[in-house]
Amino acid sequence: MEHKSTEEKSAKINQVEQAVNSLGEEKIDEILKNFESFKEFLGDKVVMGKKMGLTEEQLAIAAQKVGNFLSKHEQARNREEKLLQELWLVGSEEEQHMLSHMLVKLVRD
Repeated sequence: MEHKSTEEKSAKINQVEQAVNSLGEEKIDEILKNFESFKEFLGDKVVMGKKMGLTEEQLAIAAQKVGNFLSKHEQARNREEKLLQELWLVGSEEEQHMLSHMLVKLVRD
């Protein structure tokens, strides 16, 4: 039974990735217009993930997918995003994962 639960949660994380990939340019502009709107967007997604039953680790994995998408497709639009982008680019995959945990914690608290 636990295996099915893990599969279901993996499917939910994949849904998060698909949702991020399908965001239109206008919506992305709205989310990234300032750091507060980015935190609000991420916070909403963390709340949604918790309601779906995702664990803290799964939330961090989903946040890491968002970070990967943004690092590949978007330019930093303010100082905070620039700092996050620089940290993301110099970090190893493990460090990016830890940064994702910190971002989830930032918007959760």
